[in-house]
This record gives sequence, structure tokens and C-alpha cells, in this order.
Amino acid sequence: MIAIRTMLRKLRADERGATAIEYGLIAALIVIAMMTGLQSMGGGVGGMWGKLGNAANEHMPS
Repeated sequence: MIAIRTMLRKLRADERGATAIEYGLIAALIVIAMMTGLQSMGGGVGGMWGKLGNAANEHMPS
């Protein structure tokens, strides 16, 4: 019984798991922000490539 209490006290004092979870949450938030930013830029870039392709097709000899 004393060994279990001692082990539980050690686990309560150990903060390595909490730190790993915090880093994981920060990384997840960064990935979500990057995905949101890339999605908003994706439409503009796609439109640019479409216009460029259309312009190239207009000037290509048939």
C-alpha cells in the first residue's frame, strides 16, 4: 500500500507528460493556422495559373 502511494506521488510530481501535450497542442494550432492560410491563398494562385494558361493558349499557333 505504501509503494502505491509513493508511486502516485512520483507520478503527480512528474510534469514531462504535461509538457509533451502542451507542445503537441501548440504544433496542432500552428498546422491549423498554416492550412487556413494556404486555403485562402490557394484560390488566388489557382486563378493566376488559369489566366496564364489561357493567355498562353491564345498565343499558341493552331
